[in-house]
Formats: sequence, structure tokens, C-alpha cells
Amino acid sequence: MRKKVDDYASGRIAPPPVATALGITLIRAGDGTADFAYVADGRHANPMGTLHGGILCDLADAAMGIALASTLDEGESFATLELHVNFLRPVWNAKLTAKGRIVSRGRTVAMTACDIVDADQRHIAAATGTQMILTGQMANGR
Repeated sequence: MRKKVDDYASGRIAPPPVATALGITLIRAGDGTADFAYVADGRHANPMGTLHGGILCDLADAAMGIALASTLDEGESFATLELHVNFLRPVWNAKLTAKGRIVSRGRTVAMTACDIVDADQRHIAAATGTQMILTGQMANGR
């Protein structure tokens, strides 16, 4: 998995389709951290005109997942079990950065966190996640 993250970060493999569809871009990943960028420009607005919270969830989940994936060995994978997001500020038009990191990692369970900030470093959202680390048959095809 670590090699796949390196290949993704270097551009040797294409980003996942969901990242392309949403416009989420990997900035860097490695050593249990990952940073992603997203430009809010109204294309994913909710009925109130602000950025839909689901996009912030996707952005945080990507950053936390790739942070964890950057530490996994060949033949290991993971699945997100729980995702919690606090929305702290509304967003209309802004360049956002999601900064994911591992908080704690055991053999089978990890906890990750992500802060999403705008270009002025204002805190837009904070997320935590719990991931199950998969090995052997459980990791096949993931």
C-alpha cells in the first residue's frame, strides 16, 4: 500500500475517480501524514449557497485515509469504520487544505485526524476517523 501511495503522490498512477470527480488534489503524503487541496467555487454548493458538508467529509476522509495508507505494508489495506466532522465555518469561495495525520495506530485499529483550513489558515472543519487495518484475505481486492 505504501508504494501505491508513493506512486499516487508522484503522479505515476492516476488519482482515484472520486478525487478527480470532486477536484480533490493530493499535495503530499508520507510518514503518516497527507495534505490535500480543494478549491471551493460554488460547483458543490448546498441549497444555502455554501460548500456542501459532504465535500468537506470527502476531503477529510481522503487526507486521513492516505495518511494511514502511507504507513501500510504490502498486502495491507484499511476500511474506515467511523468518521466524525465538526463544521466550524461556512465556505463560499476559498482554497482549502486538508491536513491528515495518524493519532494512534495499533495492529488492527487506527485513529486519524484532519484539520481543514483556508488560505488564511482559518479553521474550516475538524475531523477524526477510526480505521480497521486489513491483512491477508480481508485485504484482497482492496
